[in-house]
Amino acid sequence: MKMTVDIVSYPMEVPFAITGHVFHDTDTVRVSLEHEGVIGRGESVGSYYLNETAASMKAELEAIIGHVDATTTPESLQDLMPLCGARCALDCALWDLRAKRAGKRIWELLDITPQEVTTVFTVGMEDVAVMAERAAAAKRFPQLKIKLNDDKPIERLEAIRAARPDATLVIDVNQGWSFEALKDYLPACEKLGIAMIEQPLPRGEDAALAGFKSPVPLGADESCLGLDEFDQAAERYDVLNIKLDKCGGLTEGLALVRAAQSRDMQIMVGNMTGTSLSMAPSYVIAQFCQFVDIDGPLLLARDIENGLEYRSGGSVGLPSAALWG
Repeated sequence: MKMTVDIVSYPMEVPFAITGHVFHDTDTVRVSLEHEGVIGRGESVGSYYLNETAASMKAELEAIIGHVDATTTPESLQDLMPLCGARCALDCALWDLRAKRAGKRIWELLDITPQEVTTVFTVGMEDVAVMAERAAAAKRFPQLKIKLNDDKPIERLEAIRAARPDATLVIDVNQGWSFEALKDYLPACEKLGIAMIEQPLPRGEDAALAGFKSPVPLGADESCLGLDEFDQAAERYDVLNIKLDKCGGLTEGLALVRAAQSRDMQIMVGNMTGTSLSMAPSYVIAQFCQFVDIDGPLLLARDIENGLEYRSGGSVGLPSAALWG
């Protein structure tokens, strides 16, 4: 089996701002596996807050090329590589290869009857008026995810709610609040009808959430990278955000789905602004989710070929076999 690793960069449609970061481009690492004329592909952006870059992930993948052969499976990969963005790209490529070699879709391999899903559309942090304008312009999306930090969060939410009284609003703080700030902002968030607050506190500084009863569901993103951190997250959060880039791919993602279901947690699938090649495996996780965030390609100036179809109303067509799985 031949394994190749490449870096492909995609410019953002507009600069994308979150707590502590502004992204102008998305650098993806792409894995291609060829065996007996059949090709499987996978992609990862990695996790910036873990200091992963496309270059670092490429180096990790190239270091194990000699250990990847026709006997390598998504299951055996879990012992070959630690949880990381690089493993995500290879794991997803192995699943794609498995499906294509079997002549089946991923749904058949996993015994899933797929349903089309509806994604949120993400509004990045900008001036209050600009965020409200972007929310209004995204009127074809009934669900919006709003990026916030500790700078005028309620003023931003009030402006967005006024612009989109019809929308379901999820907010993503990306570790940007303290516990005291969260408690201060919760009454307004409840009044504004916020459906969920994602990662309000910094990773490693959220112990106060254990036993805390929030009137708005709280979601774990950075606070739960993989299965080994799940039990702690389940004690502190109501919703688990599964991102394949951070948990190491579809294999671990499916394990997290089972874990969350066993604890009656709500599930969200998220993304790191990759192309449709990143979103397609996430579409599998989306089948089990109450919150779906696979809008990454909409934030890019261009997408990969055979990309997902994003329709009015926020619905997303099933990924084609030509794309993945």
